[in-house]
Amino acid sequence: MPRAESPQLMLGRIIRAQRELAELPMRNLAAAVGISNPYLSQIERGLRAPSKAVLNAIATSLETSVDRLYEEAGFVEPVSREDAESKGDLEAEIDAAVELTTAQRRALVEIYRGFVDANTVRRTRRP
Repeated sequence: MPRAESPQLMLGRIIRAQRELAELPMRNLAAAVGISNPYLSQIERGLRAPSKAVLNAIATSLETSVDRLYEEAGFVEPVSREDAESKGDLEAEIDAAVELTTAQRRALVEIYRGFVDANTVRRTRRP
């Protein structure tokens, strides 16, 4: 019976696949993240686990999120659209929107929070 792959190995494979889909050479991604080529290679082969800061930089460079990388690798359960809708949480719904880039999702969440904060201030100023 074949052994299941570890989440660390899956994470590395996902990072490599995302890098290749973006047609980004390893050298360029390593430079953008601020790590060496050998270290990135070890991460992609599942030999080393990246720190939170490194994984965040990798996710940003690949226009995805750390949460999405963790979900795909099997570290956490993915958030389904049904779960997001049942919560009524707009931020969760935005995060689940796979058709948007990470930057677009962040911008939408910031705009949403700005409107919520403005309305909170407006309500507290009313007599």
